[in-house]
Amino acid sequence: MPFYYELKNGMEATAQGLIRLRAQLSREIPLRTLQDSLLLATWNIREFDSPKYGERDQECFYYIAEIISRFDLVAIQEVREDLEALERLKRILGSQWKHLVTDITFGTAGNGERMAYLYDERKVRFDGLAGEVVLPPDKQQAVRQFARTPYIASFRAGWVRFNLCTAHIYYGEAVADEPTRLAEIRDLATLLAEKTRATWGTRRPENLAILGDFNIFSPTDATYQAIVDAGFIIPEALQSVGGSNVDQSKYYDQIAFLGHEKRFVFTGRAGVLDFYESMYRLEDEPSFAPRIGSTYNEAVTPHKKTLAYKQWRTFQMSDHLPMWIELKIDFAEDYLARCAGGAVPT
Repeated sequence: MPFYYELKNGMEATAQGLIRLRAQLSREIPLRTLQDSLLLATWNIREFDSPKYGERDQECFYYIAEIISRFDLVAIQEVREDLEALERLKRILGSQWKHLVTDITFGTAGNGERMAYLYDERKVRFDGLAGEVVLPPDKQQAVRQFARTPYIASFRAGWVRFNLCTAHIYYGEAVADEPTRLAEIRDLATLLAEKTRATWGTRRPENLAILGDFNIFSPTDATYQAIVDAGFIIPEALQSVGGSNVDQSKYYDQIAFLGHEKRFVFTGRAGVLDFYESMYRLEDEPSFAPRIGSTYNEAVTPHKKTLAYKQWRTFQMSDHLPMWIELKIDFAEDYLARCAGGAVPT
C-alpha cells in the first residue's frame, strides 16, 4: 500500500477522495495475490510531468499512487524529460517499486517523452532485456522511424517469462485510419511478431505483449486490425471493456498478446478504470476552482467554466484511463500433473 506520511491536517478533501477511490478500486479490481496471478496495466499519464499547464498538485500524486499500487506491473506513457514527478510517485509507492525508463525521443513529434515501466519487485523481476525498438533499414528507401520510440523489456513473474513492448503511437490528423499512425502500428506489430516467432523453435521461446497508447478510434478500424493481422490476440475480456479516453468513446489504449504454447493464460478479468467517479468529480468543481487559473476565471458562462475544469483535471490526473488485465502465473499443478504421467493422486 502507498505511504501517506506526508498527508497532513488541512488535506481532509484528499483523504476523503482516497477513501472513495480505495472503495472503487476494491470493487473493480481483483486483490493482488502473492503467486497466483499478475495484474498488468497500461496508462498514459498526461504530460507526466510538464509545466505546460502548471505543475501537478501533491493531491493527485496520492491518487495516482493508489491506482498504480493495485497492480503488479504498469507500462506508463508520456513520462517527460524531468523525472522528478516519477520520483515523487515512487516515494509514495515505497521502495519495493522499481522502474525502467527510456531516454526522451528527440524532435517535435517525440514531444520530449519517455516510456516507463513501474513494477513491484516483490512479485515481478526484470529479466535482463531492455531496448528501444528501431525499424530495420530498407534497401530501397529511407525508413521512417517511430515518432516516439517504443520500449521493449523482459520480465518474470511466477512461472511466466515474458517480454513487454510499450508504445505511444503517432496521432496526426483526427481521423480513424491516419496513414502514419496506421503505418506505425503495422510496422511495430509485424516486426515484433516476426522476431518473437523466430524464437519458438529454440530452447527459450519468447512470449510478447504490446501495450500502450495506440490512438485507435474503434475496434472496427484498420489500426486495430493491423494488430490482429500480425497475429496478436486481444483477449475477449479486453474487447468488452469499452474505450479508455475520459468519456470512453475511443479505444486509444490496448493490450495484445503473442504467446508460445499457451504461456499467456487469462483469468477472464480485465477493465478500464474510470477514476473520475471517485475524485475530481463534476460536483467537486467549486472546491477546485481557485486552483485552475485564468482559463477558468475568464470563462463567461457556467458551461465554459465546467469545460475549463474538465480540461484542468486531465492535467492533474490524465485524459486516459488505465487499462488492465489479470494473467495466471502459477502453473505448478500443471507441471506436477505432467511429471506424474497425467495421473492425479487420490
